[in-house]
Amino acid sequence: MKIAIYSRGIENNQHKDMEVFLQELQTYKIEPVFFQDFFNRFYSSVNMIGKYSTFNAAEDLDESIDCVISLGGDGTLLDTVTLVQDKGIPVLGINYGRLGFLANIGKEDLHIAIKALAERTYVTDNRTLIHLDADIPLFDKVPYGLNEFTLQKKDSSSMIKIHAYLNGEFLNTYWADGLIVATPTGSTGYSLSCNGPIVFPDSGSFVITPVAPHNLNIRPIVVPDDNIISFEVEGRTDAFICTLDSRRVVVPKEAQLAVKKEKFGINLIRLNENNFLQTLRNKLSWGLDKRNA
Repeated sequence: MKIAIYSRGIENNQHKDMEVFLQELQTYKIEPVFFQDFFNRFYSSVNMIGKYSTFNAAEDLDESIDCVISLGGDGTLLDTVTLVQDKGIPVLGINYGRLGFLANIGKEDLHIAIKALAERTYVTDNRTLIHLDADIPLFDKVPYGLNEFTLQKKDSSSMIKIHAYLNGEFLNTYWADGLIVATPTGSTGYSLSCNGPIVFPDSGSFVITPVAPHNLNIRPIVVPDDNIISFEVEGRTDAFICTLDSRRVVVPKEAQLAVKKEKFGINLIRLNENNFLQTLRNKLSWGLDKRNA
């Protein structure tokens, strides 16, 4: 079994955790293929065990790779999605970060997770991606995101005016600092922090959430994901910010932008005993009352 491993990097106090991780792979005779930049950061400080190799880009991940492991937080897993692209390789997130909605398997469950990979007793959830179409080149060969697409004002400039359309029919004009179109997966991210609703991963919908709207009667709305959502932007500045997950570009306000459901999805691995409801309860502390502690 061959598994690709991606990470932005680990802290000095996590080298021991890395050695434990490598020992687990060796126990189950799993060959790791490390992202080269990550490998360069830790190999001199960690006792390497067994056979291993490296990769540099998405093109290096072929059919010999059974799985990609993301070591880090949710941001690291979002990076991993850009490497997997449309290859269908399942992704497992192991949380070396903080909250971990996507990378929700803790280091304490490492042995269980690696055993599940080796014995193929895990479950995969196919998650919707959001695709961006534009009349100018944006985001190179990765015009999609797992969490959300956003339009935002530049820095400390005044608010922007965003005209939004569903399949060409006018939806609303948003006077706001920005607008979020979140996938079901992204509904627990930026959209949630702007009072957007949580929707289930398999709900077949997008959530449109304004960021600091000027009109207080404007609220988030859930729309079916078979809609094409297009935008026209006005503002006092000549450009605005466009993002897909953690990637951002500055776009001239004349640009024509539209988002839709991507043709392919991403397969996220979870352990049998973990599901979306358990993640919500654990990460948002639902059902806990400190008065009864």
